[in-house]
Amino acid sequence: PNGYLHIGHAKAITVDFGVARDFGGICNLRLDDTNPDTEEAEYVDSIIGDIEWLGFTPPRPLKHASDYFDQLYAWAEQLIAKGLAYVDEQDSDTISEQRGGYGVPGIESPFRTRSPEDNLELFRRMKAGEFPDGSRVLRAKIDMSHENMQLRDPIMYRIRRVHHFRTGDTWCIYPTYDWAHGQSDALEGVTHSLCTLEFEGNRPLYDWYLSHLDLPFDQPRQIEFARLELTHTVTSKRRLLRLIAEGTVSGWDDPRLPTLSGLRRRGYPAKAITDFCAYVGVTRTNSRQSIELLESFVRRELNRTAQRRMAVLRPMKLVLTNWPVDADGNPVVEEFEITNNPENPEDGTRLVPFSGELWIEQDDFAETPPPKFFRLSPGREVRLRGAYFVTCTGVVTDDQGVVVEVHATYDPETRGGNAPDRRKVKSTMHWVSARHAVPTTVHLYARLFSAEVPGERTGEPLDDLDPNSVEMLAGCQAEPALADTEPGTVVQFERLGYFAHDGREPLLFHRTVGLRDEWANIQKRQSAKK
Repeated sequence: PNGYLHIGHAKAITVDFGVARDFGGICNLRLDDTNPDTEEAEYVDSIIGDIEWLGFTPPRPLKHASDYFDQLYAWAEQLIAKGLAYVDEQDSDTISEQRGGYGVPGIESPFRTRSPEDNLELFRRMKAGEFPDGSRVLRAKIDMSHENMQLRDPIMYRIRRVHHFRTGDTWCIYPTYDWAHGQSDALEGVTHSLCTLEFEGNRPLYDWYLSHLDLPFDQPRQIEFARLELTHTVTSKRRLLRLIAEGTVSGWDDPRLPTLSGLRRRGYPAKAITDFCAYVGVTRTNSRQSIELLESFVRRELNRTAQRRMAVLRPMKLVLTNWPVDADGNPVVEEFEITNNPENPEDGTRLVPFSGELWIEQDDFAETPPPKFFRLSPGREVRLRGAYFVTCTGVVTDDQGVVVEVHATYDPETRGGNAPDRRKVKSTMHWVSARHAVPTTVHLYARLFSAEVPGERTGEPLDDLDPNSVEMLAGCQAEPALADTEPGTVVQFERLGYFAHDGREPLLFHRTVGLRDEWANIQKRQSAKK
């Protein structure tokens, strides 16, 4: 619990709970709280919340490595008594240097030959707090010449006078992950401990510790599988923490981050993530998946579940000069019944107000249209989604000649967006009634890392950060139904993409994904090359 879970953890969670489900077993959630320097209750709460959001229910009570500190300590004394562990008084730099390297044997500590009795006394004094932090460690006595570096007398305990969020100040020595891992598994009756491939080299140590202890259950088995890596993505907790500390992102739940809380805030459905993880599957070969593939799962799920709304991100005023007025001279207001989600008829319809002044997107109008531009321009007729055909008749410009308002006439015979003479138009545009519009803020996102493989060029992933990865648009205009959107809900802004309501600011929406299926285009290009 030293950070928030990310998309890589989602794969591990999906595999772990999925295997337990498929074989009628139990998947434990155990927090490895062996390093109080970096652990916080906030991280514990976020881990539990993310797992449950993905749709999995860990058995209660939750488990912690700190639940077993007494037993771990007792087992450490057993190894000392057997001559299989010793107290080393060298500093950490010296111990690291003496480990040697691949093909270079390590150097044995001068304290390695102490008697079990002396080591036991020193270890108990470490526990009693008689020595300063970092002055002594407990090491397993295995083989300083072993080809596997993990077996070169690894550290089991270190002195840390740090307040633990669960055990308080009870302990001043804390076990390492490798010492706590297998033994905690054994105490819980775990049969299979699933890890990613970077722990493959730790498996002999996992087995060595367990083989020298009297276990309450059969010895568990560690199995490794490939971790999940995505293009344009960094999942290193150290680097994510740096992004947060330096203010590059707003926090662990910044929508640009691959953390589950960030993806949730951006609007990624939990089902899309677990479906993606299941599709990727379990392999023994590390590979990097295209982020466009993940986005295709998100888009597919949202296309099915998200209701449609109209919003204008960069507004331009459209005035219908022949729009009728009532007896008091006010523009008439009509309402159009528009489907909420054509993929799900059960979502029904909504009424959208329409009047003589509308907001349209700036790029839906061109005073001098380029080739193959079929949207609104002088003399051209287009369809306003679900409403009327309109024809541009003129513009209003400011002192610099920039168009600030477009004028048009509407054809009252085309109500609902269809002409009785069946004439065709080449463009259908979304719109928002200016009189009824709801002011909205929208954040648009590019890749946080511009390179497909961050750091491939320089060795430092943060060198590939895109400084323009977010565009914040204020003054957007949306139809009134958007005001009733609950925080966390994702809707489709027609023609623009899927957007998630943040809820922290009035009507702030994050773009989840666009409408274009980039993954399908990638597959087409790859097929064309073949």
